[in-house]
Amino acid sequence: MTGRLRRRCASRALAAGCALATVAGAIAPPTDGASAATASVQSAYSFLNRTMDLYAGGTTPRLVQSFTGGSLGQQGFTDSETYDDALMIDAYLAEATPDGLGRAQTLGKALLLVQAHDPAHDGRVRAAYAPTPLVSVTRRGRVHVKVRVRDKTTDVGTMAWVGMALARLYAQTGDPSYLTGAQSIAGWVVQNCRDGRGPGGYSGGRTASGAPIRWKSTEHNIDLFGLFTMLGTETGAAQWSGAAAWAKTFVTAMWDPPTGSFFVGTTADGVTPNLAEQPEDVNSWSYLALLDPTFGASVDWDVQHLSVSVGGFSGVSFCLGDRTGVWFEGTAHLADALALRNAPGDAALAGQYLADIQAAQASGPNADGLGVPAASKDGLSDCDGGTYDASLHTGATAWYVLAAMQVDPLHI
Repeated sequence: MTGRLRRRCASRALAAGCALATVAGAIAPPTDGASAATASVQSAYSFLNRTMDLYAGGTTPRLVQSFTGGSLGQQGFTDSETYDDALMIDAYLAEATPDGLGRAQTLGKALLLVQAHDPAHDGRVRAAYAPTPLVSVTRRGRVHVKVRVRDKTTDVGTMAWVGMALARLYAQTGDPSYLTGAQSIAGWVVQNCRDGRGPGGYSGGRTASGAPIRWKSTEHNIDLFGLFTMLGTETGAAQWSGAAAWAKTFVTAMWDPPTGSFFVGTTADGVTPNLAEQPEDVNSWSYLALLDPTFGASVDWDVQHLSVSVGGFSGVSFCLGDRTGVWFEGTAHLADALALRNAPGDAALAGQYLADIQAAQASGPNADGLGVPAASKDGLSDCDGGTYDASLHTGATAWYVLAAMQVDPLHI
């Protein structure tokens, strides 16, 4: 529904031997498989660190270029997609090291900075920014803040992921600025996107030109349920519990019992289910958010309908309408949902999906042995007019880390 901008650590050993560290950072006695998995995750963090430091280091506030290398690199595409920055915060918090926490806070402060300097001054963040440093100091000691918006879209799903990352930062650090930022995002959504049509929920946000997005996305409402629930937990405020319930009402109304899956959302009338596409994320994220066995078959739908082996790589595609390649970020979503659901056979299948991602990390298109490519080929469709290419991707790499460590980013 949103094209390229879609889109505590419970450590269980996976059947594939992926026995990773707990949040304390200590490595369990390794088997060969566990040792390789641990090395792979460490390599993924090396990629995230290197990419974060492309334009500045230390505590300099900056956001991170989302894609490197491949066709997007050749095109000079350097945008920092805000959703990916939020995922990096989640991944760094999962690392549970002083460096990881410091990097998470640097990214969190950068997101608060772009929020505070938005032209609208109303709590929103935009879909993408330039990854250059946000702050400079003159010889006379004057501080200049320069925020360069690359995509002015106010995307509700992206906003929710930023809010969740800030809420998780608050939960770990106690810094009230993160909670304020998360509540400002949530407040913008409630004020501007709460929707009374049909099954309720929240509409999609604003286009780059400022026009209201009238359709409603199940994925967005899943994300908002996660954000509002976190805020309810951290503040005890009934308003956030009520907002979470409103989002959940929409999500459950999109459940399609005959298929055991969720509709992607509604058309622009806010009532009619959108049957034009069937993506992966709505079905895996719904489980990660709701943790409700009533809808657990959604995970199986992804496995049964989107698993693909093509071009020497395996995993899942983005959507039912294009099975010509593997979407590695979605493969990580599904591995995480399977591992956390933990039904019979889930651990083994999650381990296989993680192994598929590790293979792409090692020898996929544009591989550097560290980062995870977005897709196994260029031009993999999201069935909604967008595509993913085989460039290395911070979002896919961060999701791989979260799945390998069995962290649910939709909960604190």
